[in-house]
Amino acid sequence: MRIAGLQHAGTPGDVDANLAALDEAAGRAAAAGCRLLVTPEMFLTGYDIGDLVERLAREPLEDRVARVAARRGVAIAVGLPLPAASGEGVTNSVLLLDERGGRLARYDKTHLFGDLDRAMFVPGADAVVTADLDGVRLAFLVCYDVEFPETVRAAAVAGADLVVVPTAQMEPFAFVAEHLVRVRAWENQVYVAYLNHVGAEGDLRYVGRSSICAPSGDVLAAGGPDDETLLVADVDLGVVRAARLQNPYLTDLRPEFRRSQADPREDTP
Repeated sequence: MRIAGLQHAGTPGDVDANLAALDEAAGRAAAAGCRLLVTPEMFLTGYDIGDLVERLAREPLEDRVARVAARRGVAIAVGLPLPAASGEGVTNSVLLLDERGGRLARYDKTHLFGDLDRAMFVPGADAVVTADLDGVRLAFLVCYDVEFPETVRAAAVAGADLVVVPTAQMEPFAFVAEHLVRVRAWENQVYVAYLNHVGAEGDLRYVGRSSICAPSGDVLAAGGPDDETLLVADVDLGVVRAARLQNPYLTDLRPEFRRSQADPREDTP
């Protein structure tokens, strides 16, 4: 399955402008034979936009992205704010919509980073969300989530072939994009699609450096620190199977040593 990832600055607070950029990218992705387009974190509205995020989360954002997916004939994994399922607050989410605009999955960011995240969002409750697209099993994380090895391992144990990670990685954390993402792919024998913003937003300066990494840790496609670009790469299930034979972490890890999703501090005296 060929996939595309959009590295883009976006327009903070302007859903119409971001939908136009999404539509253009979806058209390019479809023309390149891609079956999936992945955006950065909170791409549809902007990330560091303060109280505006709560108002925009109440708009029919999913319907508008669904129309883009259906018009272009490509599945879209889009970062956006959504009302929390509990009815209280807003989540920092990624939706996977198929090429007809139908919802396949929703994942809400589980690990909130710093005061900015905590001021705007409530954390998601589900550690692993998966969906199948063209026979490829996808799992989802958002930005800071991928920095915890347990999250990607849980996705791999759940059968993920590709972990989709919309992100808004800022200075001074370029090393995460440059090094950690490749390690996560290698240690779990999965593809990782890590898509970031570029430019500045509020007090944040984004580091770009988006990548699509293979289970070998090799970078198949990458963006620079400042350029708006569309990354394209192929996801091959045969490569996943071969990687798991050559690097059998998932089968050799003793099950009794796997941490549960419970707080590991619960047993601390």
